[in-house]
This record gives sequence, structure tokens and C-alpha cells, in this order.
Amino acid sequence: MNFLEENINLFRMVNDLGKQYPYLNPTMVFIAEFTVYFLALGVIFIWFTRHKQSRMMIVCATITFVFAEIIGKIAGKFHSNNQPFAELTNVNKLIEKAVDNSFPSDHTILFFSFCVSFWLFRKGWWFLWVILASLVGISRIWVGVHYPADVLVGAIISIISSSIVYLVVPKLSLTQKLLGGYAKCENLLLSPLTKSKGNRTKDY
Repeated sequence: MNFLEENINLFRMVNDLGKQYPYLNPTMVFIAEFTVYFLALGVIFIWFTRHKQSRMMIVCATITFVFAEIIGKIAGKFHSNNQPFAELTNVNKLIEKAVDNSFPSDHTILFFSFCVSFWLFRKGWWFLWVILASLVGISRIWVGVHYPADVLVGAIISIISSSIVYLVVPKLSLTQKLLGGYAKCENLLLSPLTKSKGNRTKDY
């Protein structure tokens, strides 16, 4: 059995679960389509904790995503395939998606870039972010818009990218200076508000 056949068989195995367990389809659609908003909210919340390491983590995750996305686009030049629903019959297609090159999965690259970066910085229970990224990858197969190879390659690119960025970027003096400069500007902008709040508190 060649790689193409194995890829299709694995896709069928996951995608057909939606036919066997249709009550899980709404959950998988939600994970495939809307968890990106929760990721965005998580990133914003973590950034505004104003913790230095947390901000370094977000910076590294963002750089990882850009780096991994560029590599993904280059990989897409060497190999391309349309979405499974556009190439195969009897696909359990659960969401609307334009037909284009689905290799590698952009959703998977996004989630693994951020979630693996989170785990590298924090370890412990932050591994749950990696589980979330894995669920997103599986859900994209489940709803019929990606092959397993699209997801697997996207995850590998992001894992390697996040590991390199984690080892390099925090040690760069430029990164430290930029974060320090941003923090100073933020403090200058927020200091009038802090003083105003303090004065109101004294009035009571």
C-alpha cells in the first residue's frame, strides 16, 4: 500500500466516524470552526497579564506561526492536493470550505504553533493546549476538509519551528529590548489612569 492510499484510508477511518456517531458532529464542527476565537481570546488575556515571561511566550508563538506558515506555503509548492470533499466521493462534509490546496493545514499550523509554544514555556497543565491543538487537527479531518497528511505535516512543521524559536528568540538582546521598550511605553500610557484611580480611592 502506497502513501496516497494510506492517507485516504486514514481519512476515511476518521471521517466515517461522523457517520457512525452523528451526535458528535456538532462538537467536531465547533472545534474545527470556532476554537480559533478561544485561542485568540487566550492570547489576548495572557498578554495583558503583563507578565514578562508570558509576553515572551506570546512573541515566540507569533514568530513561530509566521515562520511555520512560510514553510507551509513553500511545502505547498512542492506538493498540493485539494480538500478531500473535492477529490473523493461519499465524504462526510460538515462545513463549507472553498476548494484550494489543503496541504498543509493552516489551522493545524496555527494551533500547534501557539499551543506547543505555550507548553514549552510553561510545561505542566499547559500540555492541555497541545491536546486542544491535536483535537483541532482531528476535527479538520472529521469534518472533511483535510487529509491526515495535511494535518500531520502542519503539526510537524509547527513543532520543529516552535522548538527552534523557543531556543533562540528569548536569548536575543533585540527581543528583550523590544519587550522592555513596549513595557515602558505601556507604563507611561497607563500611569495617568493608575494615578487617577489611586486619587479616587483616597477620596473614600
